[in-house]
Amino acid sequence: MIIIMARPSVQVTVNITNQLTQKILIVHCRSKDDDLGAHAVAVGESIHWSFRDNFFGGTHFWCKLAVEDKRISFAAYEAYFEIFTKWVVCDDGVYGQPDGHPSFLEAGWRRP
Repeated sequence: MIIIMARPSVQVTVNITNQLTQKILIVHCRSKDDDLGAHAVAVGESIHWSFRDNFFGGTHFWCKLAVEDKRISFAAYEAYFEIFTKWVVCDDGVYGQPDGHPSFLEAGWRRP
């Protein structure tokens, strides 16, 4: 007999803020079920979206960030792991900002 523990459906909001030095950030995020499309985010602006974690807690959102000729891909939300939902994009990469803890470098820029 297999028992699957379901999580209650929780409202989640993911926020990505552009703190680059005078550069437009292109953000394209998607999950298995939803493609949020590509968005141009100005310096000092944010993109955010809200959703309900699926019943079994398997929601994952991956984002691709682009600025000029540099790229980053990272998991913006992974339900099975530590839940970080606030991200800041800087000249050296994308930083997670967990509530009440110091920020951490999640991924650095790479050239294609």
